[in-house]
Amino acid sequence: MGRKWNNIKEKKALKDKNTSRIYAKFGREIYVAAKQGEPDPEANQALKVVLERAKTYNVPRAIIDRAIEKAKGGAEENYDELRYEGFGPSGSMIIVDALTNNVNRTASEVRAAFGKNGGNMGVSGSVAYMFDATAVFGIEGKTEEEVFEILMEADIDVRDVMEEEDSVIVYAEPDQFHAVQEAFAQAGITEFTVAELTMLAQNGIALSEEDLAQFEKLVDVLEDLEDVQQVYHNVELED
Repeated sequence: MGRKWNNIKEKKALKDKNTSRIYAKFGREIYVAAKQGEPDPEANQALKVVLERAKTYNVPRAIIDRAIEKAKGGAEENYDELRYEGFGPSGSMIIVDALTNNVNRTASEVRAAFGKNGGNMGVSGSVAYMFDATAVFGIEGKTEEEVFEILMEADIDVRDVMEEEDSVIVYAEPDQFHAVQEAFAQAGITEFTVAELTMLAQNGIALSEEDLAQFEKLVDVLEDLEDVQQVYHNVELED
């Protein structure tokens, strides 16, 4: 389980170095969530989850408000949610989630990214079965026992709670995201080091130094694509 948390930390660290790109991606995701339902997070669970995730990435309020106002204004931009699956060096597995207003463009760009960087696209289902959709929360300032007690009092049974480095990490079912968040809010916990809906690999693999460099280049290229929102993988990353 520690490997999984390290992967999440690595992903956040990478994104935090590219704040303008991440803000743009969140702006699009917030707009889509707000347009598909009510623009009020209290009446739109999907929007509320996105906003909680945005909070952990320090997305400015101005970007959030602009995306919601755009949805309220009836903008005609429409996006498709797509998932691509593929393989990197030495059989490493990668899932790519995208939001796009041009499916052909996105498919072409993702396929090219794989092909030019030591990977290849797979068919739908070729990789996803080796990952579990998971809600993940990171909390500082509490012990594992204290977090367990909060969840037990709220009658929430999660997958796991573990102390890792300076945080307590909670792994839960995706549909428990809101319930876990509310349980912590009732206990006075509103700040998280991570609050994500993610895909965690069931088993990780280690790559040689050469393959790891190639793999990281592939992931960088994928994450830099305008339409790509998230990239998940099963590679053990160095600390």
